[in-house]
Amino acid sequence: MQFDQLKRREFITLLGGAASAWPLAARGQQPAMPVIGFLGSPSAATWVPFVSAFQRGLKETGYAEGENVAIEYRWADGQYDRLPALAADLVQRQVAVIFAAGSAAPAIAAKGATSSIPIVFAHGVDPVQFGLVASLNRPGGNVTGINFLAAGLGEKALALIHEVIPSVAVAGMFVNANNPNAESVTRNARETARSLGLQLHILNAGTAAEIESAFATFREQRIGMFASGADPFLLGQRDQFVGLAARDSVPAIYFAREFVTAGGLMSYGTSVADAYRRAGIYTGKILKGAKPADLPVEQSTRFEFVLNLRTAKSLGLNIPDKLLALTDEVIE
Repeated sequence: MQFDQLKRREFITLLGGAASAWPLAARGQQPAMPVIGFLGSPSAATWVPFVSAFQRGLKETGYAEGENVAIEYRWADGQYDRLPALAADLVQRQVAVIFAAGSAAPAIAAKGATSSIPIVFAHGVDPVQFGLVASLNRPGGNVTGINFLAAGLGEKALALIHEVIPSVAVAGMFVNANNPNAESVTRNARETARSLGLQLHILNAGTAAEIESAFATFREQRIGMFASGADPFLLGQRDQFVGLAARDSVPAIYFAREFVTAGGLMSYGTSVADAYRRAGIYTGKILKGAKPADLPVEQSTRFEFVLNLRTAKSLGLNIPDKLLALTDEVIE
C-alpha cells in the first residue's frame, strides 16, 4: 500500500512537471518575430517624424514595432560612403525586408548587397534612371517603393520665389554633391535660371560647415534669394538653414514643408511624411507575402505649396495675391 502511494505521488509530480513544461515548449514553437532593416542616409535625430510616419504605415497593415515586428536601424549620418557596409551588415543579419530611407543612395547600396532580400525605398528621384527597377509598373526584381518626385521640383521652386521677388537678379541653389541626384538637380536649376534671366550660384552643402560657409558666399556674391535641392541631409539641417536665412535676411524656398514649419519662408514639393507612411504600408504587405516585383512603384500626385506669412513679414515681403491663392497651407 505504501509502495502504491509512493508510485502515485511520483506520477503526480511527473505529470505536474510535464504540464508546467508544455507552455515553454509551445512558446518555443512560435515563429520568430520578423525583422525589418532600416537603412538611412541621414541621422536618427533629424529623421524622427519620418520614422514615425513609416511606423504608422506598418500599423495600417497590422505590424507594430516591438509587438510583432522588430526594426534594426542603421544610420549613415550623412556619410554616404558608409552605406554599402551598413547594407551588408543588414544582409548578414538576414532581415526580412530592407527599407531604404533618404536619397537613392541607400537603395543603391542595398541592391548592391542583396538580390534576394526585398527592398522598399522612399526617395525623390527616378528609380529607373538609377537602375533600381526595370520600370515603374513592373519593377521586375527585389526592389520597389515610393517616388515622391522631389528631385525635379527645383526649377518650379525657383520660378515661385522669383514671383515673390522679381527684382532679384542673383540667386543661389544648395546641392549636396554626395547625393546621386546632384548632377540632374544642378542641370535643371541652371536651365530654369537662364529662362528667368537669373544668375545662379550652385553652392555645395554636404556638411554643416559647408552650409555655414555658403552663407558667407551669399554676402560676397550679393545673392538675393536661394532654393534648396532635394536631399535628406539638407532636410535634416532644416533648423540650421532657417536660422542662417533669418540671420542674413535672405528669402528662401525649400522642397519640404518641414522647413516652413521650422520658420522658413516657403516650400514646394510633395509630402515626405506621407511617402514614408506609404512605404510602411508596402513593407507590411511584403511581410505578409507580397513580392516587390508585383508592387508597382507609387508616385506622388499631389504637390503642396506652403507659405509662412510670419517669416514673409519679418523679411518685409509682400506676397502677391495670385500666389497666396495658390498656397495649400499658410502658416501665420
